[in-house]
Amino acid sequence: MSVAVGLLVTLEVQPGKEDDVEEFLDAGRSLVGEEPATVAWFAVKLGPTTFAIVDFFPDDAGRTAHLQGKVGQALGEKADELFAKAPDIVQLDVLASKLP
Repeated sequence: MSVAVGLLVTLEVQPGKEDDVEEFLDAGRSLVGEEPATVAWFAVKLGPTTFAIVDFFPDDAGRTAHLQGKVGQALGEKADELFAKAPDIVQLDVLASKLP
């Protein structure tokens, strides 16, 4: 499957909530597994209180389905509890890729 679009979601965590965010992101992996159009999904730690989600889709419909899906809903529900500010969501256009 090829990818054409993606998302970069940067998360600034409230102090003391880092472990909670790691657990939240780990739990999100199983939700994303139910999304056939999510080709690749990564949760990463960029710094002590900065995390990110990077994911890729074959088209805009897949990206929209993901944003409106269970992970997007869970992110919205937990935002005030876990994050110092609203998640920064950037839509990406894929120029080149290598997938297994």
